[in-house]
Amino acid sequence: MDTKIIGALEATAATNGNVGSPPKLTPTCCIQSSAVPFNSGEATLGRHLARRLVQIGVSDVFSVPGDFNLTLLDHLIAEPGLNLIGCCNELNAGYAADGYARSRGVGACVVTFTVGGLSVLNAIAGAYSENLPLICIVGGPNSNDYGTNRILHHTIGLPDFSQELRCFQTVTCYQAVVNNLEDAHELIDTAISTALKESKPVYISIGCNLAAIPHPTFSREPVPFSLAPKLSNKMGLEAAVEAAAEFLNKAVKPVMVGGPKLRVSHACDAFVEFADASGYALAVTPAGKGLVPEYHPHFIGTYWGAVSTAFCAEIVESADAYIFAGPIFNDYSSVGYSLLLKKEKALIVHPDRVVVGNGPTFGCILMKDFLQALAKRVKKNTTAYENYHRIFVPEGHPLKCAPREPLRVNVLFEHIQKMLSSDTAVIAETGDSWFNCQKLKLPQGCGYEFQMQYGSIGWSVGATLGYAQAATDKRVIACIGDGSFQVTAQDVSTMLRCGQNSIIFLINNGGYTIEVEIHDGPYNVIKNWNYTGLVDAIHNGEGKCWTTKVVCEEDLIEAIETATGAKKDCFCFIEVMAHKDDTSKELLEWGSRVSAANSRPPNPQ
Repeated sequence: MDTKIIGALEATAATNGNVGSPPKLTPTCCIQSSAVPFNSGEATLGRHLARRLVQIGVSDVFSVPGDFNLTLLDHLIAEPGLNLIGCCNELNAGYAADGYARSRGVGACVVTFTVGGLSVLNAIAGAYSENLPLICIVGGPNSNDYGTNRILHHTIGLPDFSQELRCFQTVTCYQAVVNNLEDAHELIDTAISTALKESKPVYISIGCNLAAIPHPTFSREPVPFSLAPKLSNKMGLEAAVEAAAEFLNKAVKPVMVGGPKLRVSHACDAFVEFADASGYALAVTPAGKGLVPEYHPHFIGTYWGAVSTAFCAEIVESADAYIFAGPIFNDYSSVGYSLLLKKEKALIVHPDRVVVGNGPTFGCILMKDFLQALAKRVKKNTTAYENYHRIFVPEGHPLKCAPREPLRVNVLFEHIQKMLSSDTAVIAETGDSWFNCQKLKLPQGCGYEFQMQYGSIGWSVGATLGYAQAATDKRVIACIGDGSFQVTAQDVSTMLRCGQNSIIFLINNGGYTIEVEIHDGPYNVIKNWNYTGLVDAIHNGEGKCWTTKVVCEEDLIEAIETATGAKKDCFCFIEVMAHKDDTSKELLEWGSRVSAANSRPPNPQ
């Protein structure tokens, strides 16, 4: 049995250059270092935790200091391979760790007890929904205070210190409360390894008086620990492949659709392998965008029901068999439960099981193994793609703007499309940017991230910070609405401190546009800010920053030329003035259908 060594892990790019392919973790040998003892000053819990983070590939930790975590932060700073990045608030620290994990494969943040922990909780819940391994470390109470009936600050005034822990139990896959040194080594290692195995966040609370104390269990370099790989049930795999091959090979015009759980299943390459072998028309769900190469010869776009890429829904929904790999069918991805799909035609491949139509379900089968085995058994069938090619009509271009005409959003994204390359990555904020960015055609190597399952507005600011910190070989282009930006704007400051050169397109249309299309009201109108003035004030002459405001296409062209030319090494903030009713047609359709789903009356009693 092969094992994955978690010692000195290197994140390497996907060998096939797949867009958005999650990093592969390649083991390297550093066993000898475990024989080297430390001096007593280094043999501490804090340094052990720091070394473990470096070993699994974390080189940046996002933090907010508080009195319960200050000593721990001292020991994290002392680790040569670790860079501590102070954020403006805990929510953004969590979002940054989320963005970092999307690029690097794992992320980490450090906050203080309860006031910090409950602040970061929303970001941790988002990472849980997106299957991201994230190490959330909290500086906890002094170990002597447990069980004493004392009341501590940063709590709700009760002698019970478990409130924070109970909150984290529902949004993490493992919780470790370290309040003595005897089992600290085991608890930390179990937590970190569980995050990697489950691809979910974990919670580690470290007593504030423990981080600096030497202990014999930390007296040597941490021995790299190994994670035994998950294995498919061989007989179940054979049975599933046989049933699936029979199901697909009798179909006349089958199609295949990739979903967001391709990432957690490490099955992006296997999905492409199956596409090459089968010849099926290839689509993605909206949350799967970026995980499948859009330059594949049989790629037909995003399947999103009524708001799909042109001609994609027609091909998918008219197929007599469809294989969905790693989908999530929620109210948003199903456009208010309006997809025209039939269960008896669907082969659903989950990360660890396969469901064939209305028939059998096969468990304990890994998606990667299943797709690779099925690729060897499936008959080539290009009928669906040929049908697509036959009916496809190339998309038109937005109407040409008159001189100094107010800028339209579709013109903005036409110019953003031209900026994309293998050296860029797109971050799409919750809102109309979801729909406009879905229409971008990603070139080979271009990254793409958005948070569809959780959909927390403001996520993109912290995620841009974290992703840019991890993916130093790419320039991040973030598309953020004004309402979302107001939630988390502060950490533009941290981007400047870190010397990042991301480009933020701030789309100023005066409110929560996505909410307007679901259910309008005066609460969707927000106070307008001088956004460029705000960023200039945050800049305050420290770091490289360039801001501008554009109102027409001429301004936009000039701004992009400057951002990609003279200011290519600067953080660039481009405020785009847009009409409040200038939305994508997809948002209009999607909003009305989601509104209908939300407003369904109660079932008769």
